Amino acid sequence: MSERTVKVASSVGLHARPASLFSQAAAATGVPVTLTSAAGKSVNAASILGVLSLGVGGGEEVTLSSDAENADAALDQLVALLSRDLDQE
Repeated sequence: MSERTVKVASSVGLHARPASLFSQAAAATGVPVTLTSAAGKSVNAASILGVLSLGVGGGEEVTLSSDAENADAALDQLVALLSRDLDQE
């Protein structure tokens, strides 16, 4: 299993626009990715409702994981996305 932990750079966290951009990017990878909050709740990263349900705030850490063979590149791409302030773009 591949896994990455990243601090969410968006000041409002994974709400509204940042969550939408993230879930769309996760779906576009074609790799099943699980997003886990610091509280331990896990959701499908490609699900906008799932991502919103985590209530992740700015500066909080989340973990991305996948069992897929080609997951490393997808996880790296998603980590890079979360490392930017998506509200400012």
